[in-house]
Amino acid sequence: MSTLKERSSAIEAVASKMNKQIYKNGSAKKTGTPKLEYQKEVSKVVTLEQAIKGSGLKDGMTISFHHHFRGGDKVVNLVVDKLAQMGFKNLSLAASSLQDVHEPLIEHIKNGVITSISTSGMRGKLADAVSKGLMDEPVVFRSHGGRGSAIANGDLHIDVAFIGASSCDPLGNACGFSRSENAKSICGSLGYALPDAQYADKVVILTDDLVRYPNTPNSISESNVDYVVEVESVGDSSKIASGAIRDTKNPRDILLAKQAAKVIINSGYFKDGFSIQTGSGGASLAAVKYIRESMIEKGIKASYALGGITAHMVKMFEEGLIERLIDVQSFDKVAAESLMKNEMHKEVSANEYASADEMGSATHYLDMVILSALEVDVNFNVNVLVGSDGIIRGAIGGHPDTAADSALSIIVCPLLRGRIPCVVNEVTTLITPGSTVDVVVTEYGIAVNPARPEIAQRLKEAGLNIVDIHSLKERADKIIGQADPLPFGDKVVGVVMNRDGSVMDVIKNIKD
Repeated sequence: MSTLKERSSAIEAVASKMNKQIYKNGSAKKTGTPKLEYQKEVSKVVTLEQAIKGSGLKDGMTISFHHHFRGGDKVVNLVVDKLAQMGFKNLSLAASSLQDVHEPLIEHIKNGVITSISTSGMRGKLADAVSKGLMDEPVVFRSHGGRGSAIANGDLHIDVAFIGASSCDPLGNACGFSRSENAKSICGSLGYALPDAQYADKVVILTDDLVRYPNTPNSISESNVDYVVEVESVGDSSKIASGAIRDTKNPRDILLAKQAAKVIINSGYFKDGFSIQTGSGGASLAAVKYIRESMIEKGIKASYALGGITAHMVKMFEEGLIERLIDVQSFDKVAAESLMKNEMHKEVSANEYASADEMGSATHYLDMVILSALEVDVNFNVNVLVGSDGIIRGAIGGHPDTAADSALSIIVCPLLRGRIPCVVNEVTTLITPGSTVDVVVTEYGIAVNPARPEIAQRLKEAGLNIVDIHSLKERADKIIGQADPLPFGDKVVGVVMNRDGSVMDVIKNIKD
């Protein structure tokens, strides 16, 4: 047994090698939070300006935001306005998506506050201005899974993440709902903000409902949060279900929905324990109603529904037709409230949802997905981002992620929108490669990718109208003729990234 003197010598030798001081009778420097008369005095709550200063943000750095409040978001404009007032320049803005409400960014781009943007989508006047060459640097567009991967692997480094939360306590435990009497907003899942909270150098939570510690259950842990800022409002919950997310009464959409449901029911994948995701388009959402009827009739239950969760999915979950909901984004208030009260309604991060690098992501176990499209070409390539007029008007979302990973991907789109063909010779912008698309449903017939002859055979045996995709393009041409080439310029205004981080396509400026 070593003597006290020998142990002391050994301690001194190790401490010297590690360049550390030795603890002796309480003489070492104390660490941790100092004792207070009342522990509730411990807090990370500061003003927005204090949070920005404390974060160490400098010109040229990257700030990030999420879009779970969609058209009702108030955080992006609030924070960027403050950054402009404080004199920041040359910032990169990394948002999970941008909406019509973010039009004020146009002036901040013109003034040099924001000089580069990465996002999944862009809409409204901001998208129009970018399409016409507003920015010197092209906007980088990634899918939701691609963005999560880029953050995790360092391709998209975030210096300061600004995250709007429906509730948060003084130490930073935050989530997208609130059980307090003072609750002002609810957005449900914070799935697209979770990679930001995990990997950003600094994290600032903005909330309009500062609750007592501890705020549990929480989506974001205090261990990942540096500052908490209390604001008047982080978002308008009534505007979450807006834009592309809608129920439809359009007879054509209802027809498409019925056809899509028939494809699923007769695909060979419609059996007890199947999994499904539906996109945000009217026909995609309406298809759920017809699938539900067949599930009840056949006594079939789904193991889980994935992605942006809607009230329709919640209803089926509560009826026992779906066992679990895996929610990366709550598409309406009903879904947000369900996440708050149901333990089988699971919140997941963008990486857990759809990262190509994460083998455990839910899309890798997805049986079927129904997606919408702006354009589909004769090679089954899909465009969901750039309109036929050359203007950016949508979002990549999880489109290429789910199409690539699911066992069966179904695209639902009309042959024409007004005088605009949706089935074309070549898509304006490539978003989802045709190699990952299995079926295209139109009101004039159903085209099946030649790589999936077994699907075509099953659908034919079910009496569905299976056609060659070239015939759909020819039919569109006969109805309205071939469109003139778009007047694209030479300036690259957008870069579309593949899921693996490679460049898939570019978007050129459209001339007035």
